[in-house]
Amino acid sequence: MDTQKNPKDSQKQKLPNWFNSWFWWLILLLLLVWNFASYWPSTKASVSVPYSTFIAQVQAGNVAQVKITGNDISGTFVKPILWPTASAKSAATQQPGNNTTTAPKATTKTKKSAPTEYGKFETIFPSVVGDPALMPLLKAKQVRIVAANPPSPWIATFLIDGLPFLLLIGFFIWMARKGAMGQAGGALGFGKSKARKYTTEDVRVTFDDVAGAEEVKTELEQVVDFLRSPQKYHRLGARIPHGVLLVGPPGTGKTLMARAVAGEAGVPFLNISASEFVEMFVGVGASRVRDLFAQAKSASPAIVFIDELDAVGRRRGAGLGAVNDEREQTLNQLLVEMDGFDERHEIIVLAATNRPDVLDPALLRPGRFDREITMGLPDLKGREGIFHIHVRDLDLAPDVDIHTLAMASPGFSGADIANLCNEAALMAAEKSHQQITMSDFEEAQDKIILGGVRPLLLDEHDRKIVAYHEGGHTVVAWFSPQADPVHKVTIIPRGRALGVTEQLPGGDQYNVNKRYLLDRLAVMLGGRTSEEIVFESITTGAENDLVEATKLARRMVTRWGMSELGLIAFAANESQPFLGYEMAQGRDYSEATAARIDAEVRRLLEDRHQAAHRLITEHRAKLDKLARALLAHETVGREKLEEILGPRPPAPA
Repeated sequence: MDTQKNPKDSQKQKLPNWFNSWFWWLILLLLLVWNFASYWPSTKASVSVPYSTFIAQVQAGNVAQVKITGNDISGTFVKPILWPTASAKSAATQQPGNNTTTAPKATTKTKKSAPTEYGKFETIFPSVVGDPALMPLLKAKQVRIVAANPPSPWIATFLIDGLPFLLLIGFFIWMARKGAMGQAGGALGFGKSKARKYTTEDVRVTFDDVAGAEEVKTELEQVVDFLRSPQKYHRLGARIPHGVLLVGPPGTGKTLMARAVAGEAGVPFLNISASEFVEMFVGVGASRVRDLFAQAKSASPAIVFIDELDAVGRRRGAGLGAVNDEREQTLNQLLVEMDGFDERHEIIVLAATNRPDVLDPALLRPGRFDREITMGLPDLKGREGIFHIHVRDLDLAPDVDIHTLAMASPGFSGADIANLCNEAALMAAEKSHQQITMSDFEEAQDKIILGGVRPLLLDEHDRKIVAYHEGGHTVVAWFSPQADPVHKVTIIPRGRALGVTEQLPGGDQYNVNKRYLLDRLAVMLGGRTSEEIVFESITTGAENDLVEATKLARRMVTRWGMSELGLIAFAANESQPFLGYEMAQGRDYSEATAARIDAEVRRLLEDRHQAAHRLITEHRAKLDKLARALLAHETVGREKLEEILGPRPPAPA
């Protein structure tokens, strides 16, 4: 007859319970007893005699060997002696040979007992009085002398030798108990989530603390409203998105936006980096994912924020080489947890990444990360708002113009603007300014964009080469209508460059035309071309210019169809960052087409090189004048450039 097993009994059988067995506890008890017995002071089969009796036996030649340990003296007799075993005896002496013992009359009666024969003895050296005649006496009687250091107390020996053994046993018992607490925790607690939990009191960031992302705020307001009043959506049968993925370049404020959502909704916020899931032990990451979502369910309504999701959510089965079992198991568990949400749970998973192209497709499907919100670089209005947030606690001088700073920082992220404000404050404090001035912001911006000033000593010939090189960039940019305006040119070494030509666009650009890109290529090649014309030689200073120009020209040919090859893109697989993935998929064009691409890139660069050559040759006198100004002043600003080069040609409509 079959019997149904109790589920609780089957669950207990799965847990390790060997440490609860009486047999192992008995073994542990025996080990402890053996350890204590090893270091317990043992009794010796020897007699304790007075020091005078010991001297008498030495003088009689009845001592074979002595061992001196501190004030303790022990040894062996040549012939055993009889010694009374009474509980109290006075000093006595025994004459060798007759094996009899004589003792003075005792003042008190003692219980008599039969004498016992001893071959070993112990006595104590009178250290206070001393006995300088002892060693000569022992040598004269040819007694074998052994000296030893005083022994350590048995308790100290036990602590040194026995305690580590006991601690090792205790460690194994503790580890077994941790393993018995369930597979979720794991041994040593490796499986516990490392998420940092912030309560409503801890999260004080709101949408007012985030600027430059108004569209993102609008999309996240529905998430905030759901967390505030979820019953309004449940009553109508609506299902709020399980996950929202924030995508954008580094420093655009993805983490700050997630904290602002939690602050607006007034719910707990669990923050963890995806790299904290992955460990060297297989299965630990999956255990941490389970524990994270268990914490979120217990604190719901709540927000779970996973930063740098690409660390654990990378595409599976891509590239060459062995797979990462731990990372893939962690990803699988994350997929299961997000797909297994109860629709009644008020939990929103926010994640951030700057590499959405590497994420696994299963992670992005509806039901997991339903929405993908892009947080791009802020525009002019957004940069102004970010500047206003970061200068709230700064003591600014009246000449600081936030609009001008925002205009001069295109392409800056929120983190870049925060760094710029901090650098300006540091420079003002270093110069002992009472307030932060506009010049502090300009110098901080030069340091961030161009690099720090290097105290590099160049001879006159090298300075002249750098001056004409940067002058070539400036002349080509100045007389190219579509190129970005030149803001400043300097031959002061900054960062890794010997000189810098700084261009600032007139406004934010979201879509550029072919004419602009062609002028930009010409500006990049202007420095190398100027060296060819003036010195009839070339240097290595144009290395970075050539690298960047080649990259831009290849994009124009392979991605944007701006060449004679026609309306076709040849870079479909360049977005795949995995090793060997493109090799496995195969290239979508032939070797003959690859040769045509290389030839077109070369033709495009040569054409812009000739354009730069014509501009520099035409304005050679202005180039010489600009080079002399650079050699004299090292830095030439916008006003001085207009004086030297004249007005810029107007841009075509």
